[in-house]
Amino acid sequence: MKKFLIYLLLSIFILPTFTLSQKKDSLYEKLDLFGDILDTVGKEYYKPINEGNVIDGAINGMLQSLDPYSSYMSPQTFKNMNTETKGEFGGLGIEVTMEQGLVKVISPIDETPAEKAGVKSGDFIIKLDEKQVKGMTLDEAVNTMRGKSGTSITLTIRRTDVDDPIVLKITREIIKTRSVVSEIKEKENIGYLRLRSFNEKSGDELIDKIKEQVKKKPDLTGFILDLRNNPGGLLSQAIKVSDAFLESGEIVSTKGRDTKDIKIYNAKKGDETKGKPLIVLINRGSASASEIVAGALKDNKRATIVGEKSFGKGSVQSIIPLSNKGGLRLTTAKYYLPSGATIEEIGVQPDIKVEQKKDDFKINDPINDNQLIYALKLLQAS
Repeated sequence: MKKFLIYLLLSIFILPTFTLSQKKDSLYEKLDLFGDILDTVGKEYYKPINEGNVIDGAINGMLQSLDPYSSYMSPQTFKNMNTETKGEFGGLGIEVTMEQGLVKVISPIDETPAEKAGVKSGDFIIKLDEKQVKGMTLDEAVNTMRGKSGTSITLTIRRTDVDDPIVLKITREIIKTRSVVSEIKEKENIGYLRLRSFNEKSGDELIDKIKEQVKKKPDLTGFILDLRNNPGGLLSQAIKVSDAFLESGEIVSTKGRDTKDIKIYNAKKGDETKGKPLIVLINRGSASASEIVAGALKDNKRATIVGEKSFGKGSVQSIIPLSNKGGLRLTTAKYYLPSGATIEEIGVQPDIKVEQKKDDFKINDPINDNQLIYALKLLQAS
C-alpha cells in the first residue's frame, strides 16, 4: 500500500517531466528505489520519522532541483501567500529566495522590522536562532521566520563585503504594506513616486497619486519612479504601472515551454504624466515586476534608468492549487523585455550607474540618498 501511494504521489510530479521516448522501466526503477530508501530510513534512522514530512521534503527537493523559485506550499504557506498579495501579513518584512542551499535576501520591505534592523539585499541568512539554514527548504525557512507579532528571532547573516557573520535580533510585527509613497519635491518642482511592492492595489494607487500631483502642480518639471528594494509581485500590476507612463508600445512578453505559447502585453493610449521627463531608480533589490517596469520604460525610451543593476529574476511562476489546500509554485515561462532580452540572472542595467553611498545611506533621505539627489539634479537640468 505504501509503495502504491508513493507511485501515485510521485507520478503526479515526475511523469510529466519524462518524454515518451524514455523507457518507463527506468522511471519505475527510480520509484522502486525511492520506496526502498523510504522504507530503510523508516526502519534504520536513529529516531522515528514523520513519513509525510519526509515525502514533502522529497517533493520540494525535486522542485528545487529545477530552479530556485519552484516549490511546494503547505496549506498554511499557501494561505499566507494569498494574504501577502492582498497587502497585509505577519513576519519580518523580507522577500527571500534560495541560492546554494541558503536563504538569500531579495529585498527588505520599507519600514518593516527587517529593514529597520539593517537587513540588506544580497544578504545570505545562514542561521535562524540556533538552526542552520543549510538543509532547510525555502518554505521551512520562511515559516520559521514567521511568528506571533511581538516575538523575536535572531538572524545570522553573511554579507559579501563583511568578513564576520552579522547577528541581528529582530522582533516580528504585522506587516502592513502601503505600496505607494508620494510627495512633491517642492524645491525642485518634481513629483516623487516610490513603489514598494506590486500587490492587488499598486497600479490604481500609483495612478491616483500621479493624478493628485498633476492636479496640485500642473507645471511639474518631471517625475521620479523609485523602484529600489521593490521585490516585485503581480504581473498584472507591473503591466498597469508601466502602462501609466506609456502611450503605446510593448511592455513585456512571456514565453513558455511551447515556442508557440507567446503572450505579448502592449500599452494602451494614455500617459498619466502627459509625457513629462521620467527617471526610474533601481538597485539590486529591484526584482521581478520592478524589472519588467524598468525594462519596459527603458526599451520604449520613455525613461532614464538610474542606479545599480537589478536583481535578475525573469521567470514566471504559476500558482496551482492542490487537493490538500496547499499549492504548487511552478516556473512555467520566462519574461522578455520589448528588446527581446531576458531578465533572468541578467537584470536591467541602468542608463546611468550611481552606486549607493556606503555610509548613512537611506532611501529618500534628502542628505544621504545620493542616487535620488543625482536624479533630482538630472531632471532639473533636462
